[in-house]
Amino acid sequence: MRVLGVDPGLTRCGVGVVEGAPGLPLRMVGVGVVRTPADAEIGVRLLRIEQGLEQWLDEHTPDLVAVERVFAQHNVRTVMGTAQASAVAMLCATRRGIPVTLHTPSEVKAAVTGSGRADKAQVTAMVQRLLRLDAPPKPADAADALALAICHIWRGGAQSRIAAALAKAAPAPAAPPARRSAARQEYRR
Repeated sequence: MRVLGVDPGLTRCGVGVVEGAPGLPLRMVGVGVVRTPADAEIGVRLLRIEQGLEQWLDEHTPDLVAVERVFAQHNVRTVMGTAQASAVAMLCATRRGIPVTLHTPSEVKAAVTGSGRADKAQVTAMVQRLLRLDAPPKPADAADALALAICHIWRGGAQSRIAAALAKAAPAPAAPPARRSAARQEYRR
């Protein structure tokens, strides 16, 4: 499976492509950052993010796109920019028919380091180790994008299988009560 991880942001949108499967060695295919100027209008910035992500999708043809789920922060402006960049990533993938999944930051940290409370340095160090890289990926946005891809490869398939099993095991909806025929209703009177 080839997964494009996207760490959304308006100034730096981290992107990383990882190939692998649970239980097999992982391989980094590409890593980088789509940058936009902080002084540009929001529409221009979102357009540049879209153009950058489209290039990554063209070049790496992922099977799935894993995007960091936006979570509440104290700075509403930061949350809005992150949410907008996240939406652009989801739109680009969906337009091409590529499935999109969202992972929370703590889910990604737990998958990569074993602790949902790991700091950025721990995540970066584990990404370097898991992908057998000579140097840590920089900036942190790029390392986070690779961590998202790793998280999905390791956890995403299992989550999909669990959801399918739960759906299959769920009891069938009860049939609506049968309507009595007019003759039977007349007899009961």
